[in-house]
Amino acid sequence: MKRTTLILLIVLNILVLLGQLWPDGAPPFARWVNILFLAGSLGYFLQEVRRGPPART
Repeated sequence: MKRTTLILLIVLNILVLLGQLWPDGAPPFARWVNILFLAGSLGYFLQEVRRGPPART
């Protein structure tokens, strides 16, 4: 699940970055991709902060 979430966030990050670098080529749904990426990233980071540091072996 963690790997799938990271892959999804990376793909959305690439779309957001391309939209910033080439705004004329951005699709009409680019605004929603930006919002989903920001919300998804925030949720993931908050989840990781709550989980705390990994256990030492």
